[in-house]
Amino acid sequence: MSEITNFRGEAKPASDRDDADTSVARLITRVGDRVRRARERKGISRRILSEQSGVSPRYLAQLESGAGNISIGLLQRVAIALDHRIEWLTGEEDPWTSDALRIGDLYRSSNADTQRMVQDLLSPEPEANMRAGRICLVGLRGAGKSTLGALAGQALDLPFVELNSEIESQSGMPVDEVMALYGQEGYRKLEAQAISRIAATHDSLILAAAGGVVGEPETYNSLLSGFHTIWIKASAEDHMARVRAQGDERPMAGNPEAMEQLRSILASREALYGKALAQLDTSGQGVDDTVSDLVNLIRDREFLG
Repeated sequence: MSEITNFRGEAKPASDRDDADTSVARLITRVGDRVRRARERKGISRRILSEQSGVSPRYLAQLESGAGNISIGLLQRVAIALDHRIEWLTGEEDPWTSDALRIGDLYRSSNADTQRMVQDLLSPEPEANMRAGRICLVGLRGAGKSTLGALAGQALDLPFVELNSEIESQSGMPVDEVMALYGQEGYRKLEAQAISRIAATHDSLILAAAGGVVGEPETYNSLLSGFHTIWIKASAEDHMARVRAQGDERPMAGNPEAMEQLRSILASREALYGKALAQLDTSGQGVDDTVSDLVNLIRDREFLG
């Protein structure tokens, strides 16, 4: 039997594996109990739920008893048949008794002004103070984050840090090796740790984050709350041309649909990048003019206090 390790290759203690097994068992029990009570509230039999969800009555019986380890696809079918969101069945908080979830729903349905007021009331200190003079450039690869960040740092007398360089320093290996050895999960953990460390050790700097930082909600929210974020935008054509100008032909190599895929990635991440406090479009712009625009934006928005 192969040894179970964490993303650093270290053996996991038996107690950690036992905790994981216990957590899984509790989840299965919780899901079964939630499904049973939701069905009873809806006033339908297990047979009717089976007909509406396509899950057999026998399997539903196992699920409700806490003995059925249901797949995510089948659980989604059950949730739809019960007029539930799937997270209502799996989450730690019971949607029928949790004040936190009820308040969360009220928050999501409120207007922007109300949401900002709630954020102000709940924040331990003003967000501007939490961000200090830390600035983070976000955006897809090829937007110009590294070039602009370094030059703007020189103009504003601020240190410039690339997040991937910090991860490499922490792990002792190139990012490509981190990904190969530990996968996406390992890389994301190192990324979150690097952001926390940078925020704890710098009051003022310009940070260039990797394009995929938006893929982990908790990490991205930490970045948004701890840094003045600026989305460095560019057209798909500019992204591709800049990456190739760096000598990297991989984006187009043997893939005639690469440009369309790039446009799809940009579209899928637009709402996430759009959460940044400010935006700077670099499409078709020269480096000197764009650096000037970035420096002026930072000064105009008083990101340095």
